[in-house]
Amino acid sequence: MTELHNINMERSVLSSIIFNPVLFEDVSSKLNPNDFYLPAHKHIFSAMLECEKTDLPIDEEFLKKILSQNNAFNEQAMLDILSTNWIPNIGAYVQEIKEKSIKRQLVALSGDINDITVEKDLPAREAVDAVQQKLYQITQESGEKEFREAAEMTHATIEHIKEMKARGNTMITGLDVGFYNLNKLTTGFNSGDFIVIAARPSMGKTAFCLSIAGHCLDNNKGVAIFSLEMPAEQLMLRMLSAKTSIPLQNLKVGNLEEYEWTNLSNAADEFSRKKFFVNDQGNINIHQIRAQLRKLKMKHPEISLCIVDYMQLMTSGGGGKERHLEVSEISRGLKLLARELDMPVIALSQLNRSLENRDDKRPMLSDLRESGAIEQDADIILFVYRGDIYKEREEKEREEKAKKEGKEYKSTFVKQEVEDAEILISKNRNGPIGTVEVKFDKKYTRFKDKARDYSEQSYTITKIDLG
Repeated sequence: MTELHNINMERSVLSSIIFNPVLFEDVSSKLNPNDFYLPAHKHIFSAMLECEKTDLPIDEEFLKKILSQNNAFNEQAMLDILSTNWIPNIGAYVQEIKEKSIKRQLVALSGDINDITVEKDLPAREAVDAVQQKLYQITQESGEKEFREAAEMTHATIEHIKEMKARGNTMITGLDVGFYNLNKLTTGFNSGDFIVIAARPSMGKTAFCLSIAGHCLDNNKGVAIFSLEMPAEQLMLRMLSAKTSIPLQNLKVGNLEEYEWTNLSNAADEFSRKKFFVNDQGNINIHQIRAQLRKLKMKHPEISLCIVDYMQLMTSGGGGKERHLEVSEISRGLKLLARELDMPVIALSQLNRSLENRDDKRPMLSDLRESGAIEQDADIILFVYRGDIYKEREEKEREEKAKKEGKEYKSTFVKQEVEDAEILISKNRNGPIGTVEVKFDKKYTRFKDKARDYSEQSYTITKIDLG
């Protein structure tokens, strides 16, 4: 039977750190206290972390002082470590300790599986999801988090502030979404954020998300999309049109000039090298999305954004539930997934038809379908609004009415290839809400900043929402 620990290796690693503290930074990037088998070794490694955090020398005296303060000093364990010869190259030992730690966690997981499936008697899909989550935590070397102490949180926050200052960036703390004014109001889409982008049909919510995805890919950020409505090939056509400035309709039928074929080939080659993944399975539930995204994230840690298009086509996987309960489960599941994978998750959503009866057709939070749970769980809620769609529709209605009455009607509405559009920030948990003005280029189905040189401050702050 394979031993799941090696005490001598643990002593050698700890001894080597004490006699050559410069090794600690590399070791601490690979191991945590729980990777050590002996409790005394866990305490000593924790004390080393405390020394590093408080800029104290990692030596016998300070380790003894910290351990004694925590009632964790084991004199015999310390003597055994100090009497062990240290070695300059401990990489193989560190790797072996980590391997054995993961195996111990997997053995513990087997016990958890029995507890989940037999003792707690959870439904099969919930049991599978719980096991997958624990397995993901093991592979990410995280384990379950305990309470974080004030000193650790304060230190981490100060380090984050220092990092932001070092960036020289006074605006973006999260993922750059490619729209200057939207970045300014939201500070970018941050890790763990659950963002809902909603609109009535044909407003361009998918196009807006693909514009964000394209910008992320241009900056070498990985993107995963669950497309429940549109095949992957159609998404790719839209992204290629936006990238090459070749009209989408021309791409669909292959009506391209020679130079456009060259541009298309170059863009396709560029996309093929990006970390871009699409799951276009039409019938998918929240549990499948969570399982597949965890698996993809494990294989490709560089995935920085997930987009789900769209929520009303998803199911909770439970069957027989009332729709508002299903939506609540889906919404909460996506929020937890964003937190678990430490990345922003965008979900698209439809709006109720009732807003069409208002004079001002700009969406409000109450227009969200099954809005209660979505509004509660989302960190950011954005609405895509293109007023020209309603203006054109109204002109057609007036023209038809005039024809029926036998009157002549001369339309004053002029269709634009590039329309004004608005992104309404109606909820922003950690910042202001307001309106960002953008442009929509219909020919290439892409959104872009209204002021490309960023000289125009085209946004309006309404109020602060810290709810």
